[in-house]
This record gives sequence, structure tokens and C-alpha cells, in this order.
Amino acid sequence: MHWIYLIFAIVFEVAGTLSIKQATYGNTYFWSGVITVCYIISFTLIYYATQKIEIGIAYAIWAGLGTSLIAILGWLIFKEDMNLMKVSGIVFIIIGAVLLKLQTTV
Repeated sequence: MHWIYLIFAIVFEVAGTLSIKQATYGNTYFWSGVITVCYIISFTLIYYATQKIEIGIAYAIWAGLGTSLIAILGWLIFKEDMNLMKVSGIVFIIIGAVLLKLQTTV
């Protein structure tokens, strides 16, 4: 169950961050509300996730996968640049998160 909390914490963190970009296009009051709600939900879920998952592991996965998803979705949704350097960074972030998780299971 705690891994599900972590997954949804990532989803809401990504939604909140995408809403920051969306707020730059207008209707900032609405998007400010969306940002606030998404981050409150995300932080609440990460709190519940860390009750059974080590904080270092949970935070690394939360931040790393959130960052990777934001880079990918920024490219897909907002037509931001994607190049070999960004792809390499995303791959290294994911490898790092996997290595941290594997370390706890060995």
C-alpha cells in the first residue's frame, strides 16, 4: 500500500509542477489553487509512504521520477527541447533510483 501512496505522490507532484507552467498562460488564480491542492496531496501521500519506505529511498524515487516525468511531459505537452543530454540525464536518474531500491533489498 505504501508504494501506491508513493506512486500517487509522484502523480500529484507532477500535476502540480505542470500546473505551474500552465499558470504562465493565464487564469493564475485557478492554477494557483490547482498547484496548492496538488502539492498538499503529494506531500500528504509522501508522508504516508515514508511510514514503511525508507525516507532516502522514497524521496529519491519521488524527486527523481517526478523530475524525469516533468522533462518528458514538458517535451510532449509544451514542445520543450529534448536532446541527448536530457535523455542521458533522465536515464541516469532512473538508474540511480533503481540502484537505491535494489540496495535495500540485497
